[in-house]
Amino acid sequence: MIDKSSLGKHISKEFNEEIEDLRERVLSMGGIVEQLLSDAVEALASGRAPDFKEVKAEDRKVNTLEVSIDESIAELIARRQPTASDLRLILTVSRVIVDLERIGDEAKKVYKMATRLTDARGRHADAFTEAENLGLHVQKMLRGALDGFARLDPDAALRVAREDDKVDREHEEIIRLNMTYMLEDARNIKRAVDLMWAVRALERIGDHARNIGEHTIYMVTGQDVRYVDIDRVEEIVRAAQ
Repeated sequence: MIDKSSLGKHISKEFNEEIEDLRERVLSMGGIVEQLLSDAVEALASGRAPDFKEVKAEDRKVNTLEVSIDESIAELIARRQPTASDLRLILTVSRVIVDLERIGDEAKKVYKMATRLTDARGRHADAFTEAENLGLHVQKMLRGALDGFARLDPDAALRVAREDDKVDREHEEIIRLNMTYMLEDARNIKRAVDLMWAVRALERIGDHARNIGEHTIYMVTGQDVRYVDIDRVEEIVRAAQ
């Protein structure tokens, strides 16, 4: 388990600063991704989607940060040959930025679907309300995952992981609702399919937020909890406290 009070104090002050810089850049990347997701959910819920070029520009910033952080990680490992706990933190950073980049891609998909659904909000208001609720749910998950990473808090990460099953159930309910619309009237098919693509992307964002939580648990406890039953994950977190 990482000793939070001495994290990064193993080699030098300069190394500490490099580690902290990595963490800050990840959180900066997370902030951009959070805003992308917020804008996408707002566009889907309101039926008003501003210029898609702005979204693509923000997504390019995320991609640039991912490449830059990856390069810094490779250089840091080559120069510093970090100890086990620091190497674990560096490995966690490398995993987290992959999930953040993928969340950015999924948010872009939601936004793209929103631009195709600007005239459909009133016709299927209940489905759009459920989609908005799903979007708000995954936003909360992402915020919690980033907070857990920032504070090295495995309890916060565990709470995020527990929310994933709820998101899956919400997603399934929206799919069933849209299937009903399609069966009622073939003219609804295109709009229903577009909305299903959007909520599928939101569900995937929930998966990636859970991944970030699991990476944080690994960083703090040293236990890889990917593909581990959630109750067992809780046992690992409790044992590490």
